[in-house]
Amino acid sequence: MRTLLIPLIFIFLSSYSNLEAPVMKVISFDEFEAMTKAKSDKIRIFNFWATWCAPCVKEMPDFEKVNADDPSVELYFISMDDGRKPERVTNFIEKRGIEAPVYLLDDVDFNSWIDKVSEKWSGAIPATLFVTPDGKRHFHEGVMDHAALKSTLGQLK
Repeated sequence: MRTLLIPLIFIFLSSYSNLEAPVMKVISFDEFEAMTKAKSDKIRIFNFWATWCAPCVKEMPDFEKVNADDPSVELYFISMDDGRKPERVTNFIEKRGIEAPVYLLDDVDFNSWIDKVSEKWSGAIPATLFVTPDGKRHFHEGVMDHAALKSTLGQLK
């Protein structure tokens, strides 16, 4: 009986730990770029933000609402916070109840990749990259409220 019980406990604990999805994942720019090029039948929204950016934080609920209400979109929050302190991001998203996947972009050489996201991007946040199912990219720098977000999505559909 004892020999049977130990493997069962191990299986239970292993499966329990898999129930909780990671709150946030740290990624490189190459991993981010692969995400933007992956095939999808949805419009993917990549919203660049940071915990210290008040306009970014203000627009997040509008993005979450659109993501929850529109099954044709897929939202990803891309944090520009310091990769050496990921707990800032995890604490923020847990406290705010963020539902969409959050990725911490851990590549401090911004000048090497900002133009690869969009030649229109000055590097300021908030900023949002939309990628349509056929791979076309649309970029917006600055705050987007619910109406602007819905309008942009309407144009991309």
